[in-house]
Amino acid sequence: MQTWIIAGAVALGVLVVLALSVRLVQQYQRGVVFRFGRVHSRVREPGLRFIIPLVDRMVKVTMQTVVMPVPAQGAITRDNVTLTVDAVVYYRVVDPIRALVNVRAYGNAVLQVAQTSLRSVIGRADLDVLLSDRERINAELKAAIDAPTEKPWGVLIERVEVKDVALPDSMKRSMSRQAEAERERRARIIAADGEFQASQRLADAARAMSATPGAYQLRLLQTVVDVAAEQNSTLVMPIPVELLRFFNQISDKAGDVGANGAYHLADASR
Repeated sequence: MQTWIIAGAVALGVLVVLALSVRLVQQYQRGVVFRFGRVHSRVREPGLRFIIPLVDRMVKVTMQTVVMPVPAQGAITRDNVTLTVDAVVYYRVVDPIRALVNVRAYGNAVLQVAQTSLRSVIGRADLDVLLSDRERINAELKAAIDAPTEKPWGVLIERVEVKDVALPDSMKRSMSRQAEAERERRARIIAADGEFQASQRLADAARAMSATPGAYQLRLLQTVVDVAAEQNSTLVMPIPVELLRFFNQISDKAGDVGANGAYHLADASR
């Protein structure tokens, strides 16, 4: 009976030791072992891993990409416009030992660096650049956040995106008036350009018709047909200039003939 008790106690002790020494590391994790408070140089890979009970302590670090929203920050641009900007940061741990040893709560540390970097980058940019060139602002933010985090802390900043830029109401109204004035200016330029091109075409047509006097009358008749087709109205047509010239030529010829006849009669009487 006593033997069974001893065997049971030994088996229980073995189970307790195994329970304290076995650790399960997931595929997306890495295990960092501290032995008597010092970091063990070898990082534990995913799977079942064994440690020495009461001697080793394992801390698991997630290697997945973390999506961290940056709260809205009030900032002043280089051209003295006050606005509110928020962003989102994508980061992951590339060196679990540095992430645990060199910085405390690396997630919170990355957040603080992102907030200060966001205000700094916005302060160096103009409002027009901030609204039109988001890729440049995102690249500057990524470089500003990645510099103090990758090598010292073992945290890699994969991507930084500016989510929203909130402008004051007065600035929105000013931008709306500016956009309206710009659209009106473009409309006037387009209308003036159209009138200029139309005047050039009319001048070309006038020069072409001036070489053929009958073209004026054909154009006049075409205009009369168009007006008569659109409206039922009475049209008063002036006498064509060519017709007056024709009668004038006939009268001149008749005058010449009469003068010649009178001259011959006077000659005969002599």
